[in-house]
Amino acid sequence: ARMTHLVEALGFFAPDLSIVTIPAWDCLPYDRVSPNATIVARRMDGLAQLTHAKIGAGHIVVTTVAAALQRLPPPSVIAVASFTVKVGQGVNLPALQGFLERNGYRRTGTVREPGEYALRGGIIDIFPAGHEEPSRLDLFGDNLERIRLFDPLSQRSGDARQSLHLLPASELFLDDKSIQKFREGYRSLFGAVLKEDPLYEAVSAGQRYPGVEHWLPLFYGGELATLIDYLPQTTISIDYQGEDALAARLDLIQEHYTARRTIWEGKVSESIAYKPLLPAMLYPEPSEVEAWWRRHPL
Repeated sequence: ARMTHLVEALGFFAPDLSIVTIPAWDCLPYDRVSPNATIVARRMDGLAQLTHAKIGAGHIVVTTVAAALQRLPPPSVIAVASFTVKVGQGVNLPALQGFLERNGYRRTGTVREPGEYALRGGIIDIFPAGHEEPSRLDLFGDNLERIRLFDPLSQRSGDARQSLHLLPASELFLDDKSIQKFREGYRSLFGAVLKEDPLYEAVSAGQRYPGVEHWLPLFYGGELATLIDYLPQTTISIDYQGEDALAARLDLIQEHYTARRTIWEGKVSESIAYKPLLPAMLYPEPSEVEAWWRRHPL
């Protein structure tokens, strides 16, 4: 809520500023559920802006403590993860559908929320990450004849567009390479998978398991970035009581990790054991956060 109010104030007092927002996941550390698709879409749109734009004077990035204390896909991955279609040009439908599946889009009968797509003959509905409205692609054979925005509630078509630029709707990518990295990393950390493990089985089959984002580092071979890595030259401003919020968040992360670790070690019974990653794999350590203050104007 504080982030939203600050963005509104900045927009009023300095309307010429370019403002990028990076919200946090709406789930707890080491949760069994995935973050909300709309929030993930906003995060990926923000990271794409940081990757493709020259962020400098006249730009402000607004985020929260929880979002800053969370490792992210490397900028090099975000930089090449996109798909563009243009009116009058051919569309490789298998390639487009493959991009959508790998990058977290969910196939549905009717598109209503960000990160969803639907295929109906020569019509493709997509709600891209970072867009306020979904788009409807009208194809004749392999040729893209029209792109129109549409209302997700009434499903009525609206304004026309000449092109559509698609970004990932998820922070993890399910392709052969990332799945292999996950499998190798999972076995390395937790040993051979001898018993029923729905998470391991789902990812091995190329499927998304609820809460799989909490094992994000394994899909990148442990090579993740932080928000500061996207902004190598920036001035940091900590909001009122921000340092207290940082300390509280780090304590919360450790508390949830300890609880999950206790269950996994068999001290508390649970039907399907949750195998947590070390906090340092998912979140910056206190020493790493302190290094931010030393490297940047504060």
